[in-house]
Amino acid sequence: MTRSAALADTHGRIMRDLRVSITDRCNFRCLYCLPETEEAANFYRTKFDALRNPQPATPIAREWKPKSQILTFEEIERVVRVGVSLGIEKVRVTGGEPLLRSGVEKLVGKLAAIDGITDLAMTTNGFLFGPKAVALRAAGLRRVSFSLDSLDRDNFRKITGRDGLNELLAGIRQAQELGFKPVKVNAVVIRGLNDHEVESLAEFARTENLSLRFIEFMPLDSSRAWQRELVMPGREILARLQSRFELQPVVSDNASETARRWRFADGRGEIGVIAPVTEPFCGHCNRLRLTADGKIRTCLFSLHEHDLKPLLRGDADDSALASRLVEIVRGKEAGHRIGQPDFVQPERTMSCIGG
Repeated sequence: MTRSAALADTHGRIMRDLRVSITDRCNFRCLYCLPETEEAANFYRTKFDALRNPQPATPIAREWKPKSQILTFEEIERVVRVGVSLGIEKVRVTGGEPLLRSGVEKLVGKLAAIDGITDLAMTTNGFLFGPKAVALRAAGLRRVSFSLDSLDRDNFRKITGRDGLNELLAGIRQAQELGFKPVKVNAVVIRGLNDHEVESLAEFARTENLSLRFIEFMPLDSSRAWQRELVMPGREILARLQSRFELQPVVSDNASETARRWRFADGRGEIGVIAPVTEPFCGHCNRLRLTADGKIRTCLFSLHEHDLKPLLRGDADDSALASRLVEIVRGKEAGHRIGQPDFVQPERTMSCIGG
């Protein structure tokens, strides 16, 4: 088995991208993930009444995993190193909120030292980025993506459950100053909540020379309140942006890229649209996810997880771990079932899966 084909599934896809969640905890309560605030409850209640839908199902029980069940940095490094030996090239550190994990810069340093990783990045809500930014850069982090769903302070607080817009904007500016490149910003668009800010968010990306990704609202919230009617389709987002801005398509040589991208005509910044609900890209998915408690997920919407802790904490050597990863990948799903009659929302929310 060659390195290039080691992590191949039965659908002809080869895994190159590993998302590594290092904590299931988060200091935000985003309406599309952990909608535990009164404002979130009121928003969904209003929307369900307006759509004449039944009230949401019983929320998914959320319990933070005890420290003993969370992988150590050494265990994470081992999984990543073995994954890279099988062809993984891109690694993204996620959470929960990864900057809540004490000593995260030490883990970044361990991962940056693994030969074969061509892209080491992190996704964060940015609230704690400032104090850690210099250390993360020095440790070897090269790219960072921030979650920014609103530029309006009140709406930001409504969406995230936290008054943290100023800290986030400061973090974005600091990342640019420190040479992280590209600095990406992700915005989940929910109809009736922040869809009126699509143009202003795009203008922000152009003005600040950022890469902005608009993401369709997905069914990964703990309240199970997701409704298709609240999804603003990627085509609609793009149409509105094209009516406002002169956009030029960006042709990518990466067949597994999830975003369709456009640059602004003046050359400052770009926007992308990620449409997993209305335009699934499962056919060229090359991602695996490692949860904070050591489970491999072959799809964001997997209903089954594969626990690596017995191997990591037993007497299995790297060869056994590699064989298990190869076996897991061979069972990767053909795609998710969002919108299909048999769709079942996974038990874990985005916070516990890793984005």
